[in-house]
Amino acid sequence: MADPGIARRLAAEALGSFFLFAAVIGSGIMADRLAQGNDAIALLANSLATAAILFVLIAKLAPISGAHFNPAVTLAMALRGEMPWRDVAPYILVQVVAGILGAWAVHFMFGLPVIEVSHKLRNGSGQWAGELIATFGLLITIIGTVRHRLGAVPASVALYIGAAYWFTSSTSFANPAITLVRSMTDSFSGIAPADVPGFVAAQLVGAGLAVLLGKWLFAPPAEGEA
Repeated sequence: MADPGIARRLAAEALGSFFLFAAVIGSGIMADRLAQGNDAIALLANSLATAAILFVLIAKLAPISGAHFNPAVTLAMALRGEMPWRDVAPYILVQVVAGILGAWAVHFMFGLPVIEVSHKLRNGSGQWAGELIATFGLLITIIGTVRHRLGAVPASVALYIGAAYWFTSSTSFANPAITLVRSMTDSFSGIAPADVPGFVAAQLVGAGLAVLLGKWLFAPPAEGEA
């Protein structure tokens, strides 16, 4: 398949990041308002909306940019030699900038101050462990599915994130860019800015471990290997 060019790839990353981040934050706001204090119902709605938008965005944009929408994924693909390092910084920049615009658009739609700072505390070793595991699982899902079932990537990633909302203590941010952007919304899905570095560090460790394991686990069988 011909390379669509860096401009189209960055446009796809920007479009996907805008709608993914808007869906995560917007569905959190809507769910929180409608659930009337029932956090389980709010989280269910938030996770379903996130999984649904992920499936759609990956299905339509993966052929153009790879549908990363996530610096951890971008760094992992570069470490695996599946994208050039010169594209890493532009990818991450558009993911963050488009994600911020998505958050601001959601605030405007819901009648909130466009610029906010979150006061929601998410810290401690349990939360960091949750982010490490969530990001490790996401990257292993991507690496393994790309290797063996390329057509199943949209469903696999969407289903994994939908599940990880529930089995991780942190509700599975698993994305340094969205972690930063969620510090800019004082809503259901927010995170206090002081807690962002711990989450991002755990996410990067999880991604690195996934790259190391994935290189061995999903390697093509050696000649003559059963």
